[in-house]
Amino acid sequence: MIEAFKKRRDLVYDLMKEIPGFKVLLPKSAFYFFPDISFYIGKTLNGTEIKDSDDFAMFLLENAHVGCVGGVSFGNPNCIRFSYATSEENLIEAMKRIKTLLEQFN
Repeated sequence: MIEAFKKRRDLVYDLMKEIPGFKVLLPKSAFYFFPDISFYIGKTLNGTEIKDSDDFAMFLLENAHVGCVGGVSFGNPNCIRFSYATSEENLIEAMKRIKTLLEQFN
């Protein structure tokens, strides 16, 4: 499982780096990413005002059908938390949906 999670981590890292407005660091030990999405804070996307990462997480859920958690609960309102504890197929699809959605606003 260690190798499987490392492969998933590396896959998501490479895909997440391609998402406009995301600043992402490679996690060392957890199976979560915590990208900075401050680029989107203060913007209005599809009629949704993005005041913090909780708003952004809801925006992704409603528009890309991808679940994540706002960083407000983890002490950083400029970040969102993604788990990569699912199949590679699901991870690829999620990153594709997010990227496609956000490319409309850049």
